[in-house]
Amino acid sequence: MSMFSTGILVLTSPLHTLPLRIAPVLSSAAEVVERTLYVHLHPGLNLGGSGPGQPPRPIYIPPVVDLSTLISRLYSNAADVCGHLDVRVLLTNVRAQPSSSNLSGLGSNNGGSSNPFPSPQSLSHSPEVVLTDYALQDPGQSTLVAQCLQRYAGHCYVCKPSLSSVLLHPRLQALDKKSEETDKDQGSKSAVEEEEVVEKDGSKRQRLQPMETYSDVVVGGTFDRLHGAHKTLLNISCLLANRRFVIGVSDRDLLKGKVLKEMIEPYRQRVQRLEEFLADVKPSLQYEIVPLFDPFGPSITDPQLQCIVVSEETRKGGEAVNRRRKENGLPELVLHEIQLLKDVHHTEIEEEKISSSSLRSRLLGTLLTPPTPRSDLPLLPYVVGLTGGSGSGKSSIARRLEALGAARIDSDQLGHETYLPGATAYRRVVEEFGADILNEDKTINRRMLGRKVFGNQEKLKALTDIVWPEIALLVKKQIQQAKEEGKRVCIVDAAVLLEAGWETLVHEVWVATIPEDEAVRRIVERDGVTEEDAVRRLQSQWPTSKQIQHANVVMCTLWEPDHTQKQVQKAWNLLQQRIDRRLQVENSPS
Repeated sequence: MSMFSTGILVLTSPLHTLPLRIAPVLSSAAEVVERTLYVHLHPGLNLGGSGPGQPPRPIYIPPVVDLSTLISRLYSNAADVCGHLDVRVLLTNVRAQPSSSNLSGLGSNNGGSSNPFPSPQSLSHSPEVVLTDYALQDPGQSTLVAQCLQRYAGHCYVCKPSLSSVLLHPRLQALDKKSEETDKDQGSKSAVEEEEVVEKDGSKRQRLQPMETYSDVVVGGTFDRLHGAHKTLLNISCLLANRRFVIGVSDRDLLKGKVLKEMIEPYRQRVQRLEEFLADVKPSLQYEIVPLFDPFGPSITDPQLQCIVVSEETRKGGEAVNRRRKENGLPELVLHEIQLLKDVHHTEIEEEKISSSSLRSRLLGTLLTPPTPRSDLPLLPYVVGLTGGSGSGKSSIARRLEALGAARIDSDQLGHETYLPGATAYRRVVEEFGADILNEDKTINRRMLGRKVFGNQEKLKALTDIVWPEIALLVKKQIQQAKEEGKRVCIVDAAVLLEAGWETLVHEVWVATIPEDEAVRRIVERDGVTEEDAVRRLQSQWPTSKQIQHANVVMCTLWEPDHTQKQVQKAWNLLQQRIDRRLQVENSPS
């Protein structure tokens, strides 16, 4: 089966049967699509009964409670069975109808007084393949249904000219057979029999409960690395909103308490992802995305807002919003609560729900950004520059990597060597800062030297201009020594790697990170200094957020040592794979 980057999945099964089919349908779709999977809902769509002159047309379907439940199930299953896919449920053809009688259109191929797609909708990624769960009644129909499916998708969305079609039903027949046997054992109607009842007397349609919708809806969140729980929140909010959807995106002080906050995507990047997602999902809505610097934002001042969407854990926040609105003389918002999505893959240090903090923790040890190719460096030994602030656990990570087989180069130790009598830097440092920095044995008193440069940027630069180039020369010598010893990997353990510009010496930059309060605690305990001194030391270094901007790999030593070891082992294994691929490319015949 060919693989496609982007696909669109047209779901035709009735809403009451879809929940059981979602996981296997998504699993089958993931065998065909590898990046973005759009989901288009048209329960009851008949792809096999219309003649060539009467192709099926998209219709408006009303927002019903079952649809909200299905969306939650769909994103939950997607996180479970195809977490690598960017799944997006499209709602262009979902609209509140003026009369409940329009519910009869849900589950049939007729109904809908107007066309939700007067022209094909452009998507962020043009689909290359269209898939469907449509159940073939006759295998001989497959060609006709495939052609009909292509025409239908092209009527709704701008697709690639070479659009392919895939009928998933043959893969799902085993599931359907099992479901029918279960239904028979339980004495209940099969999916087909249930459809016959729907078509004859409308009884099933009458049980569909409409959702209450609102003109203006608001929601707030961090929206870091848009995941299934975010998408559920956004999709259901789009179901509820008829005119305007206001999204508050947390920034600045609201991010301080977040786990691995330095790895949170920049505000502009998070907004761009939201804009792209929402433009795909329901382009008819008016979207307003605003930064949140406090927990409330426009939710307590905008008189047009009618509904706020919350989760189980943010309901109290919604209640606080209503108290503030009441104080401001504004009507309370309807609180629409959605369930949290469970994360079946969570570890002992992660939350049970799907969350951005868990996703950030899973990125530790992985390649965040590809390294810049360095043709000026020999491929072996492959050199990794490991840096991090004081108390980050950088050196403990370096020792763990050394135990796995890397040659460890301790730049701090090399720095000590540059201050020894006879070293090139020794004479220049004494000339620059005076003989009063010398001990009785003529060695440099680094504590006294530190007092001279502390807080004086000009003098500090004068010192680093002398010392850093000399350390770099020593690093190069040790890399060469590691090469002669046949070492495959070198780890340059350097707190000032980035400040000194030593990234030119390495193939990749790895950063160790730790929350500032934990770093302060470690420095105080390790070095016997005051908290104030520890904070000043950290403030004199590059902030972790700035270091991470230059990082290819990030690790964190906040948790138990065995978790640090797992990160290191993961990073090491993935590094070996990257080196092997580079070697294969270099050794392959041109």
